[in-house]
This record gives sequence, C-alpha cells and structure tokens, in this order.
Amino acid sequence: MPTLRSLTRPLLGAALALAASTAALAQAAPAQAPRWSFAIHGGAGVIERASLSPEQDAAYRAALTRALQAGGAVLARGGTSLDAIQAAIEIMEDDPLFNAGRGAVFTAAGRNELDAAVMNGSDLSAGAVAGLTTTRHPIAAARAVMEKSPHVMLIGPGADSFAASTGLEQVPPAFFFTERRWQGLVQALTEQNQPIPPRPEGAPAAPIGGLADNDAAYPPLNERKFGTVGAVALDSHGDLAAGTSTGGMTAKRWGRVGDVPVIGAGTYASNRDGCAVSATGDGEYFIRATVARDICARIAAFDPRTSTETGECADALCMIREIRIVPLAARREIEDAESLGGKGGVIVMGRDGRPAFAMSTSGMYRGEISSDAPQPRVAIYADEAPR
Repeated sequence: MPTLRSLTRPLLGAALALAASTAALAQAAPAQAPRWSFAIHGGAGVIERASLSPEQDAAYRAALTRALQAGGAVLARGGTSLDAIQAAIEIMEDDPLFNAGRGAVFTAAGRNELDAAVMNGSDLSAGAVAGLTTTRHPIAAARAVMEKSPHVMLIGPGADSFAASTGLEQVPPAFFFTERRWQGLVQALTEQNQPIPPRPEGAPAAPIGGLADNDAAYPPLNERKFGTVGAVALDSHGDLAAGTSTGGMTAKRWGRVGDVPVIGAGTYASNRDGCAVSATGDGEYFIRATVARDICARIAAFDPRTSTETGECADALCMIREIRIVPLAARREIEDAESLGGKGGVIVMGRDGRPAFAMSTSGMYRGEISSDAPQPRVAIYADEAPR
C-alpha cells in the first residue's frame, strides 16, 4: 500500500522545480476561477486516427458535445454537480457509441451486465451498482443507492429490484442489445476457441449478409478501448462530484466487476481534498492502485488551504498550487497504475474548476465546458487538446 510520502515525493520534486520561475507562474495563473466547470470521458484505449473513419470521428465528437451541453445546461442554471453528472451520463448510456447502458458489450454468457457509481464531494456520500441487467440508467440507480438506501453498493438482481422500487425505468435485457457489440463478442470468443452463446431472447433477428447497424458512424468492430463513460463537476455552490458508468469487458466471465463501482478506484470526489475523479482503464490494476482516491490524496497533500491554519495561501504553497498540481497528480497516478501493468486514463476536476486529463493510451474520448468557456470542447486522440 503506498504511503503518503511515496505518493507525494515525486510531486514535490516536480513542483519545486517548476516553482522556480515566479514570473511564469504569475503569468499562467487565471484571473478568476470559473463559477462552474464540467468534464466528461467516453473511454480510453487504442484510439488512433487510422482506426476511426471520418464518420466515426465526427459521430464521437458530436456525442461528446451533446453530453457536455446537457451537463453544462444544468450547471448554468445553478443546478448541482450531481444533477449535471447524471444528465450527461444518461445521454451516453443511451448512445450505442459508448460501452455503457444501451451499447454495452456482452459477457461470455451473452448478457449485458452494467456497473456504475457516483460520489458527492460535499459529504463523501456514495452509491454504486454492479451487474444490472434491466435498469435503463445505471448511473441513476447508483445515485438512488446513495440517496435512498443505507448502503453504498448493491449488485445483481437485488440492485435491479431496488432500482425498480425507487421508480427507475426498467427495460427488457434486449433493450441493451446492439448487433455491433454482439458481433464483437462472437469475434472475441472465436479467437479464444470458446463456444458462442445463443442469441439473446428478444434481440432482433440476425442480419443477412452483414451487420444490421452497419452505419459508418458506429464503433469499429475491432475496437480496443476500455468501456467506461464518466463525468466530474464543480457547481456554482462550490461542490464537487464524480460519476462513472460501464458495460465492462467483452466476454467477461464469472460475474467479473471492474474498478468503476469501487469507490476510490474508478470513482471518487471530495470537497475537502479538492478533487473529483472518474477513471477508465484496466480495472483490475486500477483497483489495486486505488487510482481515484490516490489522486485526491496527492492533491490534498499540496493544497495550501489544507496546509495552513488560516486556510490562506502561504507564498511557496501558492506557487506550487499555481503550477497546477491537479494535472501533475493525475499523470503521476496513471504512471503508477501503468507500472503495475494497467493502462487507461482519468479525468480530474480540482476546486479551481480547471479539469485535467491524463492517459497512458493513444486516445481517450473526452471534453470540457465551463462558465468561462460555455462552448463545448472535445478531443479524442492523446496528442490533441479539447477544442
């Protein structure tokens, strides 16, 4: 288990080196933090320009834009971080482009099993669900667990039953079926020399001569990315929150659950620490590295407001803060997870309202919007900034 010293030592060296230039820091510091800020991701992985057609590239950018607009609209009218996160993630859960909700990948048994989590930074309350099969919006179920139950995590049929008891929309399992994801399962099981399960009950008839949803905008059949969508937010009340939703891994077995619903691994938010995190990656490694919580620990260790009795900045600590400890903490934690063998990415929102994106992959579907920059800005590839 990493200690606070091991978490913060690399940050201290980098921070002190960068803090040497006071003039540069003053020039880079923002005049005023945005009233609200919002960022999302739609999964990370081997996402390269050569692997996406122009139609697919445009479709993903448009989908990210719609989700950002939904979350931004909530925050612009004074809504809460939690409401913004749920609004955006529900849009992505309904979009077959993303591996969450409708469009989720299939297990080896030919089922869609859905996981989600949400966390409220103001009081550290959290809710998570795993293995849902009939609840249309897993992120709404996770929030219901947080707000309407004494628990943090519910799984399987019990989680669906609880969601139904709170009035959340239930759908037949076939609602989540897409031909593209089914063919991805068939391909994966064929490569593994494993039996192909029966086509799910209620699914459309198998197309003749190709994919039914063979629109050029759909995900590549050989897509190699970590299937997760997520959002982080800072609202005008100063509250942070994070949420994440996923369909998991293609051909997963034995009720496997990844990092998404594990609070502190794939999802975490804390006003006290000044951070909100949603992760996407190799879940087994992100769980072991406690990625989301460790990022917040790194940030809190060098936040001047948690390092002084008055809560005001001391000069040296202010300089460290101004060099943006948030992206540095995110990058260091992704590097730590990669050293264990896990690749992926994170989005992080600091209390200053500036999101950070870090990844150890060639791409991550992502975007941001804020009160200062109300036009959505999106990106896909690792070498581009949201625009």
